[in-house]
Amino acid sequence: MSSVSLPAVVDELMSEAREASSGRSARTVRGHAEHTLRHTVIALAAGNGLSDHESPGEATLQVLRGTVRLTTADGEWHGTAGDLVDIPNVRHGLIADEDSAVMLTVALRGTTRDGRKPTPDSAHTRR
Repeated sequence: MSSVSLPAVVDELMSEAREASSGRSARTVRGHAEHTLRHTVIALAAGNGLSDHESPGEATLQVLRGTVRLTTADGEWHGTAGDLVDIPNVRHGLIADEDSAVMLTVALRGTTRDGRKPTPDSAHTRR
């Protein structure tokens, strides 16, 4: 069993994002070769974001800190700490209205990142 302190990761990444020219920092905290879900924490300094990009497939966005806007051609979703949203399967962007951190969870389409089919217990048996 493994665990991670999300508040500690957010604090570290937020510090990095404030110093980065891009205004952002990210780390995959779960979802390496043996997993079918990938969890990535993304920290964004206020006013920064991710420009429009294609949807990664089935995915969710959970706001861990701050306030963000998920934008699409048809509108936008406003999220605050504790909110969870399904990412639409269309081009979208993300903007931080204040220093913010989110967790992106992406389904890796039925195979592990190394191309193997996962077994029901693979996440518990391989470390």
